[in-house]
Amino acid sequence: MNLLTQNGKLKKTSKQLGVRVFNFGIPAYKSASGKLTCPMADSCIKFCYAKKGAYIWSNVQPAFEKRYQLTKTDEFVEAMNVEIKRKRPDYVRVHDSGDYYSPKYLKKWIEIAIHNPSVKFYSYTNMVDMFHKTDLPPNFDIIFSDAGKQVHMIDYEQDRYTKIFKSEQELDRAGFVNASKVDLFATKWFSKNKKIGLVYH
Repeated sequence: MNLLTQNGKLKKTSKQLGVRVFNFGIPAYKSASGKLTCPMADSCIKFCYAKKGAYIWSNVQPAFEKRYQLTKTDEFVEAMNVEIKRKRPDYVRVHDSGDYYSPKYLKKWIEIAIHNPSVKFYSYTNMVDMFHKTDLPPNFDIIFSDAGKQVHMIDYEQDRYTKIFKSEQELDRAGFVNASKVDLFATKWFSKNKKIGLVYH
């Protein structure tokens, strides 16, 4: 089973920046058994790109489900360490689909990041409260989504966060960094500006 893959955007990002960027995904919003994989999702469900296109192909869904089931086991951390050693990523986007569905699951990713200090990990997430209560290692970055149930908890002065725009022109006028095409532009390693803009697609 491939734990780290590359979607189209990350392939373009890797090529443009000359780095190796991979992603890890689990089912969007709910697993096959009905378990919430994005507990704090709200209006973002309506326009979630991970609920359309290639993400919902019948041959893709079982892979997301298998990865989700693995995350719930004690073998997950070591399996990811082995995969990272094999794929040699510079950056790992945790969750191009899904979210940190529990504190125990988040703890596993922090452990993975600590085991792999030369790799940089980042995520878009709706789990604002959980991350405000969590100390992250320096090679871990979080971008809060602005369409979840905890959007009111975002500190717009201190936190890195996203906003969805209808056009690049609107995004630029608002003073946001455009991360629509180059995913890493959303992270602290590529942008001091914490206001991250994405154009609706």
